[in-house]
Amino acid sequence: MLSILRRSNITAARSLLLTTRFYSAQAAPAAAPAAKPKGPISSCPAGTVIKGLNIRKGQDPIVARPDEEYPEWLWTVLDKKAQDKRLEQDPIKAARKLRRQENRKKIKDNNFLAKMSK
Repeated sequence: MLSILRRSNITAARSLLLTTRFYSAQAAPAAAPAAKPKGPISSCPAGTVIKGLNIRKGQDPIVARPDEEYPEWLWTVLDKKAQDKRLEQDPIKAARKLRRQENRKKIKDNNFLAKMSK
């Protein structure tokens, strides 16, 4: 019994030594994180000409604006958590979204079955 305890202690000590990192010198302190901007950051800076967005021939080029000029709701469109929170507050919209998802699935299933029967 004593030999088992000694082996387990050696194994524990060995695993401790293998998982512990030893440094030769004191590590440099980590740099302070950069201050986050208050608002969201857009993917292109203000004044950037956005190509391919014009819908009329001869239209002036579309130029990106500063982030402050865009409405607040725009920054939550791609945020899944914000959209889920919005749907929780409005059960009618949540039911409509669920119904649309079910209808899309039915259409895809019916199209698949139609292809198989040809």
